[in-house]
Amino acid sequence: MTATDHATDLVHTAALAAADKLAQHIIAFDVSDQLAITDAFLLASAPNDRQVRAIVDEIEKKLREHDAKPIRREGHREGRWVLLDYGDLVVHVQHEEERQFYALERLWRDCPVIALPDEVAAHAAAAEATDAPAGTSPEVEPDVEHTANPDTDG
Repeated sequence: MTATDHATDLVHTAALAAADKLAQHIIAFDVSDQLAITDAFLLASAPNDRQVRAIVDEIEKKLREHDAKPIRREGHREGRWVLLDYGDLVVHVQHEEERQFYALERLWRDCPVIALPDEVAAHAAAAEATDAPAGTSPEVEPDVEHTANPDTDG
């Protein structure tokens, strides 16, 4: 079983909305084989509570335009980890500290990743470039395994 077309459409709309508000580390998983209650998870993060809330508000606005309303909404007041349950889609927008601590992408890494529109990657790259201090490289995704390279590693 795979995520429905409706769920995938919701994922794309929510991911674009999150990217428009400069969300970071946007990723979506098809969890339909693992969970009976939903088809997809969308994860996104932000460096502060205010931005978390702005991302959530934009996602809700854009999904409302597609006649989707959350069944449940939790955590908005605190702005640290907001969960939006749309039935077919569950959106998690987390403060970067919660994102690193709970590492949801590690929990769901065995599930297929849902490809996001190219615009999402472009927005994310631009956001990370403006957040990184001069002379530093963007943060490495926590779920990517690295192996030592004898040519470059000491």
